[in-house]
Parts: sequence; C-alpha cells; structure tokens
Amino acid sequence: MIDIKDEEVLTLAQVAKLKVLPRRRNGRRPHVATFYRWATTGIRGVKLEVIRVGGTLCTSTEAVQRFCDRLTGGNMTLSTRPSRTRQRQIAVAEQELTNAGI
Repeated sequence: MIDIKDEEVLTLAQVAKLKVLPRRRNGRRPHVATFYRWATTGIRGVKLEVIRVGGTLCTSTEAVQRFCDRLTGGNMTLSTRPSRTRQRQIAVAEQELTNAGI
C-alpha cells in the first residue's frame, strides 16, 4: 500500500518518464497506458499499487519496485535436470574421483 507520508507520489505520466526504468522497443520509454494497464488489469494477477488523488491515478517508484519484485518473485524457474554438457562434466569428475580412490 502506498503511504503518502513516506513515499513520493507521482502521476502515471511522471512515472513513465522516470530514467530508472529500462527502455523498451526502439529505445522508447514505457507508455503511460502501460502503467494504467498494470494498475487496472495487472500482469499474471499482480497489479501495480495506485492511489487516486482527486481524479488522477498516482503511484510511487517504491510501488513500481514492489510490483516488479512480485512479478519476479515466484516466476523464476530453474531447470532441475542438468544439460548434456553438464552431465558429461559430472561423469568425468565422478570417474576422476573413483580413479583417485575417493
């Protein structure tokens, strides 16, 4: 939840102009509509935190950070099976250990 006492409240247009956000296609910044969509529809069930100040939707850089953290959190999957190259390396290492009597 956005706390206006501790976080700097920015309009969605101001957030779209932040330099800390990565550039998108052709070096462009994310469009304001992107942040509106993240706030209303969300991505994979995660929504950007916003507050309404008068008739304007606002958020904060901290809220954008929390949004990105939640998206990244449980979605990073690692393969449980090693690649063929890694399997060969493991087999060679095990053989060397066996030959050394370990």
